[in-house]
Amino acid sequence: MDCYDESLYCKQYMVDSHARTPFHRIEHWTEARFFARVSLKALGLRIQLGHDLGRTCLNPSRAKGDAFVIIDATGIHEVGLNFCDCQTKQPMTVQLLQRGLFPSTVTNPQTAATFHLLDLFQMLSMEGQVSAFEFYKSITRLTDKTQLDPPRDRYAQFLRMSREWRHLLQLKRSARGHHPDGAEGTQPGELAVLCPACPQPGINLPNEIDGHDSWWHALFIGIDANFRLKRKNVSNDILDPGLSRGWGYFVEDTAYQAHVTSDETPIEKSSCVSHKAVNDADKRPAKGLVVNGVGTVECTRHDFKRLLSVGDLRYGERYVNMDYIFFSSIKTVASKIPRIIASYNIACQWHINLWRRMDSLPTHLQYTAAQDSITTLVPKFHLPAHISTCQSRFSFNYTLGVGRTDREAPERGWDYLNPAANQTKEMGPGSRRELLEDLMGDRNWKKTIGMGNTLLRRMKEAVPECSTHTENHRELEAQIEEATITEWRTMVEIWKSDRSKPNPYMVETTALSQDAIRLHLSDLEAATLASGTLVMLHDEMTPSMFVSTGVDLEQQQHQLLVSLRGLGQHATDHQRLAVVNRANTLRTRITNFYDVQKLYCPAAFVLVSQANSTNEASSNVTEDVARLALCLPSSFKTASGCSTELREIEWQLRYAQAHDALNDIRAGLHLRVSVFRHKDRFDRGQRALTRAMGNISRVQARIDEAIQHYCIAYAALQILSRFVQHDGIWRGELAELKSEDIRGLGVVEMDNSEGHHTISWIWRTAGVAEAAGTDTDLHSSLRLEWCKSQARALRWSEEVSLLKEEMRRVLAFLTWQAAWWEGQVGQRDLPELITEGLDAYARRQADMRIRLAASFAAKWASVPAFLSLHNPLDTAGSDSRSTDV
Repeated sequence: MDCYDESLYCKQYMVDSHARTPFHRIEHWTEARFFARVSLKALGLRIQLGHDLGRTCLNPSRAKGDAFVIIDATGIHEVGLNFCDCQTKQPMTVQLLQRGLFPSTVTNPQTAATFHLLDLFQMLSMEGQVSAFEFYKSITRLTDKTQLDPPRDRYAQFLRMSREWRHLLQLKRSARGHHPDGAEGTQPGELAVLCPACPQPGINLPNEIDGHDSWWHALFIGIDANFRLKRKNVSNDILDPGLSRGWGYFVEDTAYQAHVTSDETPIEKSSCVSHKAVNDADKRPAKGLVVNGVGTVECTRHDFKRLLSVGDLRYGERYVNMDYIFFSSIKTVASKIPRIIASYNIACQWHINLWRRMDSLPTHLQYTAAQDSITTLVPKFHLPAHISTCQSRFSFNYTLGVGRTDREAPERGWDYLNPAANQTKEMGPGSRRELLEDLMGDRNWKKTIGMGNTLLRRMKEAVPECSTHTENHRELEAQIEEATITEWRTMVEIWKSDRSKPNPYMVETTALSQDAIRLHLSDLEAATLASGTLVMLHDEMTPSMFVSTGVDLEQQQHQLLVSLRGLGQHATDHQRLAVVNRANTLRTRITNFYDVQKLYCPAAFVLVSQANSTNEASSNVTEDVARLALCLPSSFKTASGCSTELREIEWQLRYAQAHDALNDIRAGLHLRVSVFRHKDRFDRGQRALTRAMGNISRVQARIDEAIQHYCIAYAALQILSRFVQHDGIWRGELAELKSEDIRGLGVVEMDNSEGHHTISWIWRTAGVAEAAGTDTDLHSSLRLEWCKSQARALRWSEEVSLLKEEMRRVLAFLTWQAAWWEGQVGQRDLPELITEGLDAYARRQADMRIRLAASFAAKWASVPAFLSLHNPLDTAGSDSRSTDV
């Protein structure tokens, strides 16, 4: 059934022809006139072990050879084995291994699996996350789909063989068979696959590191925890201790658990937002679980799992666990790497007492290098969840020498481990760690062989991005006085050396937002309400709530008009229904607002009636809702008709509304410029251009809405300022918004030359900068834009330099590793046949690294020419000098 031949043969020919393929499935023609399964053993085939097929064993009758079971990819077979029993015989296990059969035990084995089967299962478990049970059931079904004559159950033996196979391959690929000390001499972490692009002391780092270039040789690592990789309480370390004892990616579990269980330090209170990782640090496992998840440390630039960097979490993401695996991961390079960039989702909290907690760690994990050699940051995706202070202080975007990767590698790294969660949660501790380590090693190896394409792709992205952002930054600097740039550059340098100084990457606002103003007004009313002096004409709505509600209704009316205009002629009933429902809800709210308005501002009732009667009723009653007059205090042009208190409240709200609108306009203009530049430089073809124009339209709609809000707020401020006592500073902050004022930074007017180009007042106005500045002082938002622009250009410049250095390190690592494998030749004094096999394997591994390095070098051959287009930002602290590739 498995031969490439459909002819019928006699019994004897079938036996003779399958001497070298003894695990094919055979069917024979029965007296009942149909084909039925029959074993080669039943036909008389016997497998001779210990001798070549052409030789006859002098004494082939070895015990239990007739009751042997072989598990192969074609099924589970009972075979007849002739073990050699000559004077020169080898042990039964050796005889089986010489024929590609892996024995289930080392003493009188009765079951074996073919190497091909074990290799196939390992590959399916890594690529398809196939469990051992699923794989074994598939083999049994291939043997007999009807289960009328099921094969002998060998599932337990298969589990044991597959575990030993994984472990032996790890030892083999780490050259433990070549080392005189063998497997027992394996050192911690020695079975891990190292990242060739990371700095590896003594391998791909220069012997002497220039202090100016030390940032090139930083190690980037990320810390994270995964709570999907749980484990049920189904076994223990005594029953299932595992074959590897801290030799790969997991830390040695005995010492690790002894440390984490002895530490009873309470969890520190968060000074940032309420992070779940901090709050749930002491969360106990659910019923029936003994492990909640795993903590890990990864190389964040290349997505490699680091050696001795994984540990089980019995509770939550406790610092005692994460500290242990962090210092375990870096202990081999701690004193040899000039800088370590450590990213963690809660780095702002974790780093606070890190060095005090380190003192409680075992001596061999103590960090002996300077503490300032470790920089702690927060990954980019997680950073917006932090408070504003943390967002700038722990940002990769504003840190020197970190390039442009996002440091979210630990999150992406779980995609190849999480699918195995269903099977690992049912395993014992040893078998679970071995499976996860096998998956980690396979992932690292695939990343290694893909390093040529990965670094080339990143370089192709980094060079044009660097040129683009450098050019944009230079265009921005051309509009600013040199003295101002020097002042800002000094401010940035001071902040980088001392984070307690004013942060140039944060906007120092003097104008409060609408929400802040409303909170302030509510606090004042709460105080007067407590003292009994607040005059409330409505049981549930205070004066500030009344005015705030009117401002909100005004914005909702504008949004309703926008939605109506966006319906078009062929809108669906579902789209029209949504707009009509919004209009009906808004009409109800306006009616309720009128009822309160009669109490706080009776004169407004007359104005409302007159305005609504003069407005021509349209044929669309839904649109009429958006045109209902609200008559807020700014509607009164004379001193009578409205109290000063209500006017003061609206003035403050309108003042905040104007600044909020200006912020939205500036953000929209900056985004519009970026979208236009990307479209002009990169988008080609109808599909790409259509998508780009759609993005531009959406951005423009946001800008138009912000402009409308600003114009309404500014008109109200002009009227209210006649009746409320405020200084004239706000007129220096806000001005009438004209069409020519609405332009982004770096955009030149069509009717002005570059020499006469000026920056719109919206980028120079006070309100985000110091309110007391003169007309020539640039707004702090312009300073913020300059700082961010410089940071973007610097990070891309650094990325190119880091990629060049990483390419050099990869080739140096592979060259070293090839020489290392060559050095394994002749290491052991063993019989000639074994030594010959060991030496051949070492030479093969060396040749593999040489060819891999050659293929990378060929792919990167065009990089020097490509780098001729490199346009770095040559700024203090960033070096654009080339590195030979």
